[in-house]
Amino acid sequence: MEDGVIIYADVHETSSNIAHMLSNKCMVIEKAMAVGDYQLSSRVAAERKTVPDFIASIMDGRLFRQLHELKEEFDVPVLVIEGESLFSSEGIHPNALRGALASVITDIGAYVVWTRNASETAEMLFAIAKREQIKEGGSITVRGKRKFRSENQMQEFLLSGLPKISTAKAKALLKHFGTPLRVLSASEEELMQVKGVGKTLAKSIRLLLDKKYEKSILED
Repeated sequence: MEDGVIIYADVHETSSNIAHMLSNKCMVIEKAMAVGDYQLSSRVAAERKTVPDFIASIMDGRLFRQLHELKEEFDVPVLVIEGESLFSSEGIHPNALRGALASVITDIGAYVVWTRNASETAEMLFAIAKREQIKEGGSITVRGKRKFRSENQMQEFLLSGLPKISTAKAKALLKHFGTPLRVLSASEEELMQVKGVGKTLAKSIRLLLDKKYEKSILED
């Protein structure tokens, strides 16, 4: 195991077995990430898509929204596409796939990495994290570095640290409540009045805000 390397993995990625493979190489901390699936350093985070999910995310518009949000939070957004049969997939023309990839690279500014399977994905994620944190003398924090242009963006960033709150949901909460303080003091029922915030999400937010602070396992 590589001492000093830490990777944050979104809780929804546990079913992929990648987090388990990474745990044999470095410390892996599972958390509800606001954007992305894996945070590899303070400036690098990755969104992982299997080929079927990549195609589905193009068709329903998730891909570009997710990568735009990833780019807002991290200097180096990475898209990992996992699988071998992207251009032979049914249901979408190869030119549409090429166009989507071109947009990801040129319009959003994300880096695209291809892997054949989960094992290769784990190896690639670890290689990036190791280079960022060890060879380059970098460090990892729970959230990425962001360049703020306004107080509104600082407020959005503040709230997007809550579980499963993307930048879009942070904006919706602020529009509804007016200030971050009112969002943080809202009850479950009040939070559920905001579009996109259901009972489960409202409950997880309140549980986090009401939970007593405990010393992190990363602290001395």
